Amino acid sequence: MGILSGNPQKEPLHYGEVFTIWTSLAVNNGLIAGYQTFFNHTGDKDLAKIIEECIQMMKEANKQLEKLLKVNGIALPPAPPERPNARIEAIPAGAKFNDPEISAALSLDTAAGLVACSQAMGTCTREDVALMYGQFHLGKAQIGAKLLRLNKEKGWLVLPPLHLDYPES
Repeated sequence: MGILSGNPQKEPLHYGEVFTIWTSLAVNNGLIAGYQTFFNHTGDKDLAKIIEECIQMMKEANKQLEKLLKVNGIALPPAPPERPNARIEAIPAGAKFNDPEISAALSLDTAAGLVACSQAMGTCTREDVALMYGQFHLGKAQIGAKLLRLNKEKGWLVLPPLHLDYPES
């Protein structure tokens, strides 16, 4: 029996896992603050619901990430303060994010998060950590599908050029 057998929670984290977990927590902390600001700017109820879901999903992930870091004696990254709620009418038009911009930012972040979770799963040696990132990946994929549907329904999806001309054979 080697060091990497038996109960995965008794296995040491390798430096890559520590860095990935710490970075995930730091990124989530920043995104939560940003999404709280987006929530204040959105006028679309469907988009607001997805923003709230994203924030809740990241807060739940942070609980697991913080616990893992604390158990392993690793200091937590700093977190910005919670953003207060604001009335959308109080935000000047030129200073306000519009709903398509917010949705595009969420879609971009979700796509990047999927890649980050996949990379984390591929570099983990601890099965429990890899499974945790698999769980995060599934949540992000579900959010991504909701955002895609919303973007199509609202007419916010910006399509790349479509390839319709085929060379004749």
